[in-house]
Amino acid sequence: MPAKDLFHDAVKHALLQEGWVITHDPLSLKVGRKDLFVDLGAER
Repeated sequence: MPAKDLFHDAVKHALLQEGWVITHDPLSLKVGRKDLFVDLGAER
């Protein structure tokens, strides 16, 4: 799993303040034999 960058917590906080729900932190995806990680999964 990759390290969180400098802005991760600020972006997460801003999304929560705007009414978003964080569904995954981080969001992991499997594509074939590769594992991919996205910073956040969120929905409104």
